[in-house]
Amino acid sequence: MGFFNRTNKSDAPAAAVAVAEPKADLAHVTGDYAIDQAHSKIGFAVRHAMVTNVRGEFAEYEGKLHLDGANPAASTAELVIKVASIDTNQAQRDEHLRTSDFFEADAHPEITFKSTSAERINGDTFRMHGDLTIKGTTRPVALDLEFTGTATDLYGADRVGFEGGTTVDRTDWGLTYNAALETGGVLIGEKVKLSFDISAVKAA
Repeated sequence: MGFFNRTNKSDAPAAAVAVAEPKADLAHVTGDYAIDQAHSKIGFAVRHAMVTNVRGEFAEYEGKLHLDGANPAASTAELVIKVASIDTNQAQRDEHLRTSDFFEADAHPEITFKSTSAERINGDTFRMHGDLTIKGTTRPVALDLEFTGTATDLYGADRVGFEGGTTVDRTDWGLTYNAALETGGVLIGEKVKLSFDISAVKAA
């Protein structure tokens, strides 16, 4: 995700030649947007029994974006996720995740993210820094996101798309439950991959 490409032309000097990549003009995306839950996905994956991944998603959430295409550093994002909507395609596991062993959904019904800064890394790649709050604990995270485009849908609404994610250590937010395996290792990995596939609609 650097700002430079190397040239392979035969007449280039022995030293690498750095050429700045052009930045797409995104001024047209500037505005306020609401995340469209019906066409977005907030997912996660965590190692299970040392050999595979359990994947899941949150079905209920709300989010809003302020995008500044001319000055990406002025862009902001806020997200509120309903913990009780967690879905790993296994009801018993989902109920366990809602208990005090994990998210303690009754006492902490929401996961929140609020951006603190934004930057354009390269081309259509951006990084959003912010505070992630889970189970009453707030810690900084950085989300790497790719701008996937804009469109006007069949109903005349202007949309933007982003996809990307980050990896966090769940124990940083007090999600420490685990169990030892007879063959060695633990049942649940500490690293959790968060993924975002976002479609957002521009305010009229």
